[in-house]
Amino acid sequence: MDATERTLRIVPATENDVPVILRMIKGLAAYERLADRVSATEEQLRATLFGARPAAEVVIGYADETPAAFALFFQNYSTFLAQPGIYLEDLFVVPEWRAHGFGRQLLAHLARTALERGCGRVEWAVLDWNEPAIGFYKKLGAVPMTDWTIFRIAGDALDALAERQ
Repeated sequence: MDATERTLRIVPATENDVPVILRMIKGLAAYERLADRVSATEEQLRATLFGARPAAEVVIGYADETPAAFALFFQNYSTFLAQPGIYLEDLFVVPEWRAHGFGRQLLAHLARTALERGCGRVEWAVLDWNEPAIGFYKKLGAVPMTDWTIFRIAGDALDALAERQ
């Protein structure tokens, strides 16, 4: 740890943390210049993260007693490795808590979680313009998947595809 690093206490989120999770999601969206796209509500998060079939897991990082960072992730699967993996959907450090090593500590926590669960990899996407994050990830040993393009289908296109026979 260098002089600016502080220890982050990382704990699994509970249903009581839903307001904190939504606040973190909105903070991330603002950073990514996508705040207008957030439609998530506390009720939706409660149902999808802590309901009968949780779709993802969340860990919250605390600086003392203050929520300072979070990561939302879920299991995926690699057919080539024949192993599960972890897909990191979101990682966010509150602006006033940046430069303390919290992002690295969250990623290290996910790496340990992946190994404990027998996963072969941890993956995530980053916006092309986010050079600070890209540089940070490369310093950790992550490599960009330059031969791959992420595709998404949502909204009306998803509805239309689902209706095709």
